[in-house]
Amino acid sequence: MSGKAKDILQMDLYGLLGIKNSASAKEIKKAYRQKALTCHPDKNPDNPKAAELFHQLSQALEVLTDAAAKAAYDKICAAKKQAEERNRKLDDKRKKIKLDLEARERQAEAQSQEEVQITRTLEEEIARLREEGSRQLEEEQRLIREQIQRERETQPQTAEYTQRYSGMDRCSKNRVTPKLKLKWKCKKDDETNGGYSQDILLKLLQKYGDILNVILSSKKKGSAVVEFATVRAAELAAKNESGLSGNPLKISWLEGQPEVIAPISQPGQFTSSQGSLTNERDYESVVMMRMRQAAERQRLIEQMQREDEEDSKS
Repeated sequence: MSGKAKDILQMDLYGLLGIKNSASAKEIKKAYRQKALTCHPDKNPDNPKAAELFHQLSQALEVLTDAAAKAAYDKICAAKKQAEERNRKLDDKRKKIKLDLEARERQAEAQSQEEVQITRTLEEEIARLREEGSRQLEEEQRLIREQIQRERETQPQTAEYTQRYSGMDRCSKNRVTPKLKLKWKCKKDDETNGGYSQDILLKLLQKYGDILNVILSSKKKGSAVVEFATVRAAELAAKNESGLSGNPLKISWLEGQPEVIAPISQPGQFTSSQGSLTNERDYESVVMMRMRQAAERQRLIEQMQREDEEDSKS
């Protein structure tokens, strides 16, 4: 492309003459004469730019009065206008993307601050629960002692406790409540904890019997301990429960697994004095068991905390 052509393409020929691009040849010539008379070098001897402007007007007249040259010029102007429109739309799109990105960043920052606040609130609630748990334990033990005193005064000494799965086995005063350890697959960053929560575990397991406590590990995801009211309920759960179909449970005994114990006697082999002694021992087992149940919950929480600390170190 010649230098003259480049210069012409840099100019707005229609704007230079003050006409529209649809002007006729007659209108173009008329506009040229009017403009040329005002900027002719002979009329403007003191204006150094007059000659340049007069030259540009002459170029505009040459191009716009020639059909082929005018068509080529109009085509290039139309292409430039389309390119400018595309750039404008692209700039608008980039601007929108930038605004959307900034909005998402603000939203993410706000969500992060909310999560920090929720975490802080949860930590405060856990600390409060631990403190209240100690007070509740003391209160429960006091109520148990009062209940024991009332039962000693009112309950007949001939009561029998012969159920195998009552959790109060006469063969041992140190029997603990049955507990199962539950494990399932869960990634560290999984906020759903593999699909398991305290409520979901309760719904899955309480059909086997009463549940005293469900403790989810606070440091190790995919782990929990469930304390049952009876050995029978724990045994049924360990044998039959598989958990969610998409993420099955692995259940193992933690404490209180039943053992087969041969009977030490048959009905009718005790004298009345031996039967009274046995009933008294049974009653003492029941009393001691009730006192230990409240303390077992606190011990279970401390045990879970120790296991979590050991797992985090390993």
